[in-house]
Amino acid sequence: QSHSISKGKPKLENLPATYTENDDEALTLTIHLQDPVTLVEIDLLYTIFAQNGIIARSAKIYNQGKHDVHLTTAMSLCLDLPDCDYEWLQFSGTWSRERHLKVRKLEQGITAINSTRGHSSHEHNPFIILKRPTTDENKGEAIGFSLIYSGNFLAQAEVDTHDVTRVLMGINPTTFDWKLEPNTSFQTPEAVMIYTDNGLNNLSQSFHKFFQKRLARGYWRDKARPILINNWEATYFDFNEDKLVTIASKAKECGVELFVLDDGWFKNRCDDTQGLGDWLEDEEKFPHGLKTLAQKIKEKGLLFGLWFEPEMISKNSDLYKNHPDWVIRSMDYEPILSRCQYVLDLSNIEVCNYLVEKISNILENVEISYVKWDMNRHLTDLGSAYLNSKEQKELSHRYVLGLYYILEKLTQRFKNVLFESCSSGGGRYDAGMLYYMPQTWASDNTDAICGLKIQYVASR
Repeated sequence: QSHSISKGKPKLENLPATYTENDDEALTLTIHLQDPVTLVEIDLLYTIFAQNGIIARSAKIYNQGKHDVHLTTAMSLCLDLPDCDYEWLQFSGTWSRERHLKVRKLEQGITAINSTRGHSSHEHNPFIILKRPTTDENKGEAIGFSLIYSGNFLAQAEVDTHDVTRVLMGINPTTFDWKLEPNTSFQTPEAVMIYTDNGLNNLSQSFHKFFQKRLARGYWRDKARPILINNWEATYFDFNEDKLVTIASKAKECGVELFVLDDGWFKNRCDDTQGLGDWLEDEEKFPHGLKTLAQKIKEKGLLFGLWFEPEMISKNSDLYKNHPDWVIRSMDYEPILSRCQYVLDLSNIEVCNYLVEKISNILENVEISYVKWDMNRHLTDLGSAYLNSKEQKELSHRYVLGLYYILEKLTQRFKNVLFESCSSGGGRYDAGMLYYMPQTWASDNTDAICGLKIQYVASR
């Protein structure tokens, strides 16, 4: 129907995305489409950055008609390439063996990776590369595709009978159905693609520089991260104030700069069967409070950090007793326990605001420099007491939007706190989380040799 070209890059509503710091860094092409029958309109956004062959893609869909429309597919990127002479690179694995490089040649048909686990997953990373067969680290063509999203995704390349290749990337349509009411809109997540003709190393460097400066944000974006020690494998749940201060004192002698208190610091948390969701200090372990512990750690010359797993709730918790309707569950069945915990329904704004309040109370009363944000199970038996029957397939995406809402509130309120993303290691190692948390725990596998391989591929 029409198009426009504007300087800079528009902000995506309620979603993480790359950005510009001045309008001369990029131009944005907006192509406006309309379906004259349904009166659905779509803005296709192409932001072309001035350097390094970078294009950011997304779409915004409007219902200008008089009736509800159901979006069953809303991809972020579609790219047609004139031939199929490419190798497909994906980064796949499992818990403690994340992001191992898999390479195959494109053939007629569909090559794809995806997640339907509610997060980007240990199994597949929402990032792929197409490269020419002769491309190596230092020469040759390659295109990288990264989805800035932390939920269910699909990335695929289809080669047709004429050897034309079509690349698609976006929200996984398998679990997606969004009711678009009249006069409302839907914004897809952003996908970033980068082209190089100087090899895979140049592609990696381009992604690194771009995401470091134009996706990560805030106080810690340009600062060296402190060297930290985490008490988990030293103590598990068995600790008190004196034991932790002793560990911190020895760590300081070794050059450590930040002490992180992991799981077990909150009420009724002596094992993994209870306590998640309440987020109150354990007065037995800390009779003088966390504030005193943080002060003693500071006196040893270290910063103090704290572990949370906010998205989860224990069956044996006060929160579950008071709000059993706050968990994700199929309404006709008993909810499924995994790791002795349920998942909170982040499609419910009341749940989101509860978590913001509880975490803020701790961060405001204790001198905390770092938060390790963990997420240790998949989303299963999907269902929400908060959503009506026609909105249930919106849950997976609404969960991610709720998570982003919480993170935006907390990271803007506590600007000097370093937030680290973790999901049983690398289960949510994606560009969407990088927008809120400029540090990510790559894997729970801390074996030195395994770690080298995981970190090497993660650096792609």
